[in-house]
Amino acid sequence: MTRPIQKTILFIALSVLGYGLVAPSPAHSHCQIPCGIYDDHARVQSMLEDAATVEKSIRLITALAGKTDAQSQNQSVRWVLNKEKHAQNIISTISDYFLTQRVKASQKDYVQRLADHHAVIVFAMKAKQKADAMSADALRQSIQALESYYPAQSH
Repeated sequence: MTRPIQKTILFIALSVLGYGLVAPSPAHSHCQIPCGIYDDHARVQSMLEDAATVEKSIRLITALAGKTDAQSQNQSVRWVLNKEKHAQNIISTISDYFLTQRVKASQKDYVQRLADHHAVIVFAMKAKQKADAMSADALRQSIQALESYYPAQSH
């Protein structure tokens, strides 16, 4: 077998196994150009789904607390990782999309918008740090506070 074919087979095998060494990872935020294809309301709804997942994760982490069998500990770790991932999705959406592209100093309510969006980041961070229902609830409420800025568009 020739060297280029061996390299191709190795690359394909590693890619199939999830070791995409050369392939870039998918982007979870949007490019920072004015393409206009994103639906701001849909982004808020997506963050609410992430917040619901954080809430469910916290509920299940709490239910598994104190259990020492291997399966329960495995599930607990998986729910912690899930909580972290979805809270980080929210932080990324706010910082990489809303704060860079939608909250503008020229807006008459700029300071309030900035504070409201920052609150989401802070509550997402707290939800990562804690495993209590109050953190999840505060996160959801902070996202809901953004809904008035981004109403559903009727087409």
